[in-house]
Amino acid sequence: MEPLPPGRWPDAPARYPDPSVRVHDDRFGPVVLHNAAVERLATGGRWVEGPVWFGDHGCLVWSDIPNNRMLRWDERTGAVTVFRQPSDYANGSTRDRTGRLVTCEHLTRRVTRTEPDGSRTVLADSYHGTPLNAPNDVVVAADGGVWFTDPGYGSMTDYEGRAAPLLLPPAVYRLDPGTGALDPVVTTLERPNGLCFSPDQSLLYVVDSGSSPRTIHVFEVADGRVGAGRVFVDSSPGSSDGIRCDTAGNVWATAGGGGDGYDGVHVHAPDGVLVGQVLLPESCANLCFGGAAGNRLFMAASQSVYALYVNATGA
Repeated sequence: MEPLPPGRWPDAPARYPDPSVRVHDDRFGPVVLHNAAVERLATGGRWVEGPVWFGDHGCLVWSDIPNNRMLRWDERTGAVTVFRQPSDYANGSTRDRTGRLVTCEHLTRRVTRTEPDGSRTVLADSYHGTPLNAPNDVVVAADGGVWFTDPGYGSMTDYEGRAAPLLLPPAVYRLDPGTGALDPVVTTLERPNGLCFSPDQSLLYVVDSGSSPRTIHVFEVADGRVGAGRVFVDSSPGSSDGIRCDTAGNVWATAGGGGDGYDGVHVHAPDGVLVGQVLLPESCANLCFGGAAGNRLFMAASQSVYALYVNATGA
């Protein structure tokens, strides 16, 4: 994989087509907008994660974990302001089926939902009375079930939370929308991290950022139950973190730890083939789709947040 041209970041002007957008398979060609370039929307964080789009407010919210805050970028003005501080070292976030913010918090070892009045409801903080490790990333299914990963990274040091013993095996959990029961549904991965569903929600993709080599797995899903799983992608020589699907079933996976020519976003077709890349000058940790038409890719990468218009929409 070729590195970015010298000087492309941070001060060089954009060139069309953007050399940081790479096509490796003809299937990715129609996704690329040849007069759209990667833009840096904000910088100055310490380790940014968990972008989530609020179309009804025209803004992006994300976490700056070590700084114990969540930030907000306004699409109309470009202004960046504090959304929540302290954030309890929040990591991944999403919105539920009614638009409420659902967030994983490292410090409190819980998953919360922000109500319309700004108050927070605790959705999950323990399993059978034992505190969770440090929930990491979260998605909400069409039936309202809340699925989240609990690898424990936020309890390993005082940088992204508070160092504390991990009391449960790392797992993917599902919170039942009807009964409120919490169940570990994937227990076979070393450090389950980012997760997302396929467009029809028959497949669940989960990053294992603790395995060697680092991998993305895919599992069959039906009626809230997880079936057979297999390795979808080997992420060598680096690792993925956050992932999202577009409506065509392509998996957009963040990439970091591989250096120039690797770090950014890797796009895999449903058969696992790497069809395209968006190269960034920083390791990318998380992403989401947003914008007025759902065709803007937002990327949280180390200290900065980037965006790129594409000819695809998030699932």
